[in-house]
Amino acid sequence: MISHQRDPMVAGSSRDGFIIIAVLWMLIALATLASIYSVYIANTAMALAVSDDSLQAELLVTTSLELTAYRFSSTKDAQNPQGPGGLGAPGVPGIPGGVRKTQPSRGGFSFRAGAASVGVTFISEAARIDLNEAPMPMLAGLFAAFGVKSEDAVEFANRIVGWRDPPKEGAPKEGGPKENAASEEELYRSVGLRYPPRGGPFPHVDELRLVYGLPPALIDRIMPFVTVYSGLPKVNVLDAAPEVIAALPGMTPGVLNAFLDKREAGPVDEQSLPRLLGPSQEGATIEPSPAYRVQVRIVFDNGRQVESEAVILTGTTEAPYHVLYWRDDASNGPGQLRVGVGLR
Repeated sequence: MISHQRDPMVAGSSRDGFIIIAVLWMLIALATLASIYSVYIANTAMALAVSDDSLQAELLVTTSLELTAYRFSSTKDAQNPQGPGGLGAPGVPGIPGGVRKTQPSRGGFSFRAGAASVGVTFISEAARIDLNEAPMPMLAGLFAAFGVKSEDAVEFANRIVGWRDPPKEGAPKEGGPKENAASEEELYRSVGLRYPPRGGPFPHVDELRLVYGLPPALIDRIMPFVTVYSGLPKVNVLDAAPEVIAALPGMTPGVLNAFLDKREAGPVDEQSLPRLLGPSQEGATIEPSPAYRVQVRIVFDNGRQVESEAVILTGTTEAPYHVLYWRDDASNGPGQLRVGVGLR
């Protein structure tokens, strides 16, 4: 019988080789985990940095709104040298003779805070056409200013008025088509829409997209020139864009161009400037709305930029201002409603 004995040197070498392979695998695993952890740490640091910038940006926007409101709260009415019964501000609603309102209708400023530079501009909402207050001819004029045919412009304007006004059965609207003899609700039902008109004020300009018959592309074009925050049936012609002034009832290209040339030549007599509009001055004012649109641009030293837009209501008794609307460049929606935010 032949016996076989295992060489102890060979057996030891096999065990050593297995241990070395196991150690190598463990080292590779640890290296992989370390790599994953380092990537996680780097991503977390970046996320925290972005979050920190976002928090700083929101604080800087709030500061910008407070500084804007402070400019209005520190402005006082100045007495007209003519005294009571003098020239005052003829033709300007809400400003009695002998007193001239000095609150600016537009302006801007900049400041430095921490690692960011901030630029702020503000303009009264009276520079836009208020969807809830503007008369039908002004709304029709806005559409006509964008090349819409006269009859279609009137139709679109009537649809807006029909959306915002309580329904009146059997009462045709001024200048409207034959179907206006029926209520707006019946009209929406007849075209297969599953919702009726609001029958009340527009809460936001984006609700225009629900109004029957308005082309979406046209809505996009007029959006920068309309508002729901002015509260005035007229527009401030000192600040309004040419498209808005062109919407004034009775406006002609010749009168519009002459007015714009005079306004841009500056300095101008604010009291007499609206008279250059002739019959169209009926829809014009130089009175600012208490609501202001504030544009804030923040540039951080690391290169990141944030742009925000807000509408604030000034002159309230509870606080120096209230935020009506706030949207920043990270928002996907129409904006956030934040009421009751103000200086403390």
